[in-house]
Amino acid sequence: MSEAVREIFADWRLPLWLTLSIGLTAVVYIRGWLALRQTRRAQFSDVRLYSFLGGLSLLWLVIASPMDGFADALLTAHMVEHLMLMSAIPMLLLYGLPVVPLLRGLPRPVVRWVAGPIMRISAVRSVGHWMVTPAVSWLAMNVTYICWHIPAAYDFALENETWHGIEHLCFLFTSMLFWWYIMRPWPAEQRRDDWGVLVYLAFADIVMTLLSAFLAFCDRPVYQFYIDHPNPFHIAVVDDQVLGAVIMWVVGSFAYLVPAMIVTLRLLRDEGHRPTSKPQPNSL
Repeated sequence: MSEAVREIFADWRLPLWLTLSIGLTAVVYIRGWLALRQTRRAQFSDVRLYSFLGGLSLLWLVIASPMDGFADALLTAHMVEHLMLMSAIPMLLLYGLPVVPLLRGLPRPVVRWVAGPIMRISAVRSVGHWMVTPAVSWLAMNVTYICWHIPAAYDFALENETWHGIEHLCFLFTSMLFWWYIMRPWPAEQRRDDWGVLVYLAFADIVMTLLSAFLAFCDRPVYQFYIDHPNPFHIAVVDDQVLGAVIMWVVGSFAYLVPAMIVTLRLLRDEGHRPTSKPQPNSL
């Protein structure tokens, strides 16, 4: 292990409250999953459980483990962190159908006196439905993504640990909204895929591509933080920036293009199975 890696591990401190929060979420979900398993065994399979717990584990690894120290030192690691928060983690959590298991897993008094009354407020329900409409969810994630990568905001988050955590929450929350529209986890209203889903994904990929291309082809460091805080791995700032941009460009595009390919295949299959109307005989 290199001296730089040992230094990052030595500086790492377990974020107790964050770790407890993630652990408590896992316990509540497991409790609800076990209850639902009794009546909906096919729907709440082991894969759903592993997916949700895998998402929580990856979330801890990204923002609470020593990996967060690597993200402070290298732009490349920071971009990987952002990619996980915006793609893999939301998809894993949503595939676990989290809404009902989390509600069923809460203590009954909490559901009766807190969660239940809040969810029955019509304004809360209306805002919830509005937030997962395609225009709102798309703008929420992509505007958040662009704004936090503006140099002043990016440097500010790295210099202030509290705001760095807020940045992570912004990425995770808005990305959950973005992928909610695609995955529609039960009990959300189901709908058939349409060609608009491809536009939704393609334009999100374009936003990521534009930022990645700018960082990759810019011949100078964009973020002052990495100039003021040279990384202990002795990697040139511009080289680190280019590598991070390429990873974001390639891996990030897969996060959008793979679902787009799946949706396209479904649409083509549905088109092929659509019954054709029989020609009517000519009337004399």
